[in-house]
Amino acid sequence: MLLPQINEPAQLKMLSIEELGVLAEEIRHFLIEKLSVTGGHLASNLGVVELTLALHYCYDSPWDKMIYDVGHQAYVHKILTGRKDRFDSLRKHEGLCGFVKRSESEHDVWEAGHSSTSLSAAMGMAMARDLKGEDNKVIAVIGDGALTGGMAFEALNHIGHEKRKLMVILNDNEMSIAPNVGAMHNYLSKIRSDRHYLRAKDEVEGLLKKIPAIGDRLAKTAEWVKDSLKYMMVPGVLFEELGFTYLGPVDGHDLEKVIETFHQADNVNGPVLVHVLTTKGKGYKPAEVDSYKWHGISPYKIESGQVLKAVGNPMYTEVFGKTLIELGREDKRLIAVTPAMPGGSGLFPFAKEFPDRMIDVGIAEQHAATLCAALAMEGMKPVFAVYSTFMQRAYDQIVHDICRHNANVMFAIDRAGFVGADGETHHGVYDIAFMRHIPNIVLMMPKDENELRHMMKTAIDYNDGPIAYRYPRINGTGVPLDEELHTIPIGTWERVRPGDEYAVVACGPMVQLAEEAAELLKREGIQVGVVNARFLKPMDNSMLLDLAHAGTSMVVLEEASQAGSLGSAVLEFYAEHELYDVRVHPMGVPDIFVEHGSIKEQRQVAGLTVEALCKRIKSMIALRAFSYKSTSSS
Repeated sequence: MLLPQINEPAQLKMLSIEELGVLAEEIRHFLIEKLSVTGGHLASNLGVVELTLALHYCYDSPWDKMIYDVGHQAYVHKILTGRKDRFDSLRKHEGLCGFVKRSESEHDVWEAGHSSTSLSAAMGMAMARDLKGEDNKVIAVIGDGALTGGMAFEALNHIGHEKRKLMVILNDNEMSIAPNVGAMHNYLSKIRSDRHYLRAKDEVEGLLKKIPAIGDRLAKTAEWVKDSLKYMMVPGVLFEELGFTYLGPVDGHDLEKVIETFHQADNVNGPVLVHVLTTKGKGYKPAEVDSYKWHGISPYKIESGQVLKAVGNPMYTEVFGKTLIELGREDKRLIAVTPAMPGGSGLFPFAKEFPDRMIDVGIAEQHAATLCAALAMEGMKPVFAVYSTFMQRAYDQIVHDICRHNANVMFAIDRAGFVGADGETHHGVYDIAFMRHIPNIVLMMPKDENELRHMMKTAIDYNDGPIAYRYPRINGTGVPLDEELHTIPIGTWERVRPGDEYAVVACGPMVQLAEEAAELLKREGIQVGVVNARFLKPMDNSMLLDLAHAGTSMVVLEEASQAGSLGSAVLEFYAEHELYDVRVHPMGVPDIFVEHGSIKEQRQVAGLTVEALCKRIKSMIALRAFSYKSTSSS
């Protein structure tokens, strides 16, 4: 066994190519075995085993900078850089992160949970290297799915203009998370089909070099011939015109070929794009057959590939997908739009029934937002189905193109709140804060899956501008689902539990947590009201005034950033109405990035637990008693 002997990447340089091939198979077995217990990004990592081995064989990390786009494919890199003994803790609380993480290893020079950032990072590192007078290599690994992101094109343009020495490795497996779409995907498909590129290019250049120098005129003609032949025969002409030297396509599972190509790239002064073809899920049949399903996978049985999922209530995402079909049958104007997340957003059933009304734009959140604005302006009913963490990338378009135009776009914001094992790059805890201050928009969050259905009905019947409903990445509460959908009056809250002296104003899954705390406190003789603050904007001004006039001390409870979200909005309301004596205690996500783990553990880190809420209410009671005593004494 070779793998137990590899504790740092420098040890790879002592192995032969044949031994590297053996090591590749050992790494695949290691990944399949470990992820069957922990879950994680399996297919993408199985596809880059040889590519990652070749990188660490040819280059010297961390002196040479290896930048992985997103980080879905960095498990092999972690194994080779001394972290294989920690894989039992992968994606667990205080364990190994599922993405590249700078605090974890000096070999992790760039971290990201969102795609299309690696090329900009590589350019920044290359510029810093040159300004410092150093000579290290800078290498960015980006997938063909991430290459569709607009940020990647911006970086390609700048890199080609600057002509600095760096290498871009295009890991082309025809997949991002979902199957890729768009013109770039089609272009890369053409390149994949032309396996004779390198030989043809070398032969053409060899012939041109044999033409004797017989004057400027013939020299220019020769250059014209060369360019003409390039356009006919070079499939990477797009990258060449952007200023890159294009090498490939090369079989990403042929170690000898990949290493040889890297050596060729090192001899080029300027930016090089190495086009590597890989098979997502290689080495494990279930993952090869269905690389979408096995991109991010729960624990599974190795022999059968059966996924071990806990049986429970349907997830909010599933309820959303089914309800959207119901609404789509009633209103033919309804169109679903998603940025490369049709499966994760629960849209596959909708796409099957309404293929013409399902739009997957690829990894292009900004484009998706503006597209929705234009669809709405032309009388359609677009639903922008997007994870909260990815919607951040379209903030300007939400402000400028949707809300400023008051376009009737519906936002289906999935993964609101903590998301568990994907960790800090994927939490949906900031969207309330960055959306509620934008004019014209309505923001909602349901307390359970049944209320989500009615919010969806409310949204499609709403015609006065943009409207959003946000929901978490958890199973529903198991409440019965009403067959008949109805609208909810905009800006109205719901009293779930009576209580005027003390109350918890909560939204989303925090309503259930508040009810649990109230039930515990009731056993101690403490009556606490619970309010379902289902509209985050506009808020229920009438109920807020009622609470103030009743002298209610309240906790505002939310699984969102405490700064700028619902708690801030309530405080702003009372300040605006000069009701300065109202006692409001915000409880939200503190000013930290909460790392990976289970959602339960993340709530504990943030102090969003039943125990913490009961303690806060008891401290409010003690404070009120002290204030009353002090007032009476004076």
